[in-house]
Amino acid sequence: MTAHEQRAYDVVIVGGGHNGLVAAAYLARAGRSVLVLERLANTGGAAVSTRPFAGVDARLSRYSYLVSLLPRKIVRDLGLDFRVRARTVSSYTPAERDGRPIGLLVGGGEQRTREAFARLTGSDREYLAWQRFYGMTGRVAERVFPTLTEPLPTREELRRRVDDDEAWRTLFEEPVGVAIEDRFDDDLVRGVVLTDALIGTFADAHDPSLKQNRCFLYHVIGGGTGAWDVPVGGMGALTDALAAAAREAGAVLATGHEAVRIDTDGRTAEITHRTADGEGVTAARHVLVGASPRELAALTGDTPPAPAEGAQLKVNMLLERLPRLRDSSVDPREAFSGTFHIAEGYEQLAAAHAQAASGVLPAAPPSEIYCHSLTDPTILGPDLAERGWQTLTLFGLHTPARLFERDNDAVREELLSATLAQLDAHLAEPLADCLATDADGRPCIEAKTPLDLERDLRLPGGNIFHRELSWPYAHQDTGRWGVETRHANVLLCGAGAVRGGGVSGVPGHNAAMAVLEAGEDRTA
Repeated sequence: MTAHEQRAYDVVIVGGGHNGLVAAAYLARAGRSVLVLERLANTGGAAVSTRPFAGVDARLSRYSYLVSLLPRKIVRDLGLDFRVRARTVSSYTPAERDGRPIGLLVGGGEQRTREAFARLTGSDREYLAWQRFYGMTGRVAERVFPTLTEPLPTREELRRRVDDDEAWRTLFEEPVGVAIEDRFDDDLVRGVVLTDALIGTFADAHDPSLKQNRCFLYHVIGGGTGAWDVPVGGMGALTDALAAAAREAGAVLATGHEAVRIDTDGRTAEITHRTADGEGVTAARHVLVGASPRELAALTGDTPPAPAEGAQLKVNMLLERLPRLRDSSVDPREAFSGTFHIAEGYEQLAAAHAQAASGVLPAAPPSEIYCHSLTDPTILGPDLAERGWQTLTLFGLHTPARLFERDNDAVREELLSATLAQLDAHLAEPLADCLATDADGRPCIEAKTPLDLERDLRLPGGNIFHRELSWPYAHQDTGRWGVETRHANVLLCGAGAVRGGGVSGVPGHNAAMAVLEAGEDRTA
């Protein structure tokens, strides 16, 4: 069935990203007639796996790459054939102390981690502070994460749920830089802690808006533990499973259908959509929008929200072998299996932010890398896996969209070169010597700036969260589930909803729950 063969549905969902697919699966399983309109030729949005290098059998998670915020509840409810694997190493951060290469390996067992802290800092103090700090965030995660798929608590209700005044003040009330500086002395350790506050968020540790705190919170509460796991089969395995669940439940997934207008009186709506063959109109009781709030405003004719701005560089690479490290005390297979921090000391991060804020590229661009294929070799073709090839995913920080506006292509190349130079400083051989080549003889490396993400995925300003992240509690005009808009029958089901951002499915779940609670008679 195409979108043209049925003229009315209970629910039309604009956008076939992972959140839209979650909503579609829940609603179709509940007996609602559901149509998903996806502009692109495939569903999945930013959570897809692709073969980006010509003639090379490697399926990379092209945009999003790790899983933490997806509740097991959604996987169970929808019967998804989807698994994740834990990384045995949390992170490795190379450094140079007294003229010699050294690094901080977090993982591989408590004793080994403790010894790594002592070797770097000379005592147990930083390790014990680390244990106390992440013990606190772990307790907050246990209490906050389950609320993400419940109706929005008030601020006071969430505070009572946290039940820890120090934790509440540290995470919700004062800049996270205060806690980091109070608890840790070592610059490198401070930087590793701070990075979770900066992924996709352009902020200083002491930003008074606390947007860095909101980012930090979402990075440490995932799954009730804060662990970031590897999706088996790549991120596309998740969205493929979601699409299958939605279809099996009866939802219609119409790719190549771009929604261009939503007309609603609050009770019924008409959605105009465009294909290569022309325009069509479909009626619905409810419309769920997985696109950004800015796209939603364009569809409904409402005043758009303040512009968003992304601040990351995403790089995918394929290597014939992992590079050797200057720090010979650690195996590259361990160092790259966790998060490999580059130029992310605390002062380095502050300097990079200040430079980018002044309109220039950071002199030492901070970034982090991990190797998916070490934990999940299934993303490589059997021949590549047997030959020892590996993927590398790099995520650069403090690169706001504004820096690329003068010449996106030239600035991308300049930033990529500077970023890889920071990595090479910690390697015993140049990364370029390890890069594989594709069928046309080109190095297997691709980079995406915020402007590339805006062009490819319509992320406003390249912001991976669609807009600034929000606190996971109710505030003015958030509604019961955090998905409501000023139109009673139009809901957000994407990353721009309250408790959105990241690959979580939470906004999709919550929008579906809001529709089911409304309980109107069905159209079909």
